[in-house]
Amino acid sequence: MGDHKEQQAMRVDTALVKELAELLSANELTEIEVEDGDRKIKVKRESAPVVSYAPATAPAAAIANPLAAAPAAEASAPAAPVDAVKSPMVGTAYLSAEPGAKPFIAVGSPVKQGDTLLIIEAMKVMNPITAPKGGKVSQILISDSQPVEFDQPLVVIE
Repeated sequence: MGDHKEQQAMRVDTALVKELAELLSANELTEIEVEDGDRKIKVKRESAPVVSYAPATAPAAAIANPLAAAPAAEASAPAAPVDAVKSPMVGTAYLSAEPGAKPFIAVGSPVKQGDTLLIIEAMKVMNPITAPKGGKVSQILISDSQPVEFDQPLVVIE
């Protein structure tokens, strides 16, 4: 019996590892970890260095310029609302129960606490994301079938 357990622990689901690797690339992540009972799979990749290389003779102002430009670029992107419903996981977000079905929510639609806003598929499991409070949907910050990251803003309810 012990041999069977060891063989099972050593078996690697290559399709799962490939899917995790694709999630890493698609979402520009450096690491993803999944636990399934006794089995734990961690996929890591080296991230591209974010350091800007400048010749040693370059003045300090030239090195600081790329950093100064970054906040300006960020400011032009719309800031995510503080009270947005955020993703509890990495996965693919779906706005309806199945392709072609009516979306769970629309901008302007009323929701009650506990209503399903969307579904996030992670590791072939469909996870309903529910409204933390009642109100009206003022923004949907993602599109259907979009990959999402942990803590990414999804929906704003006012």
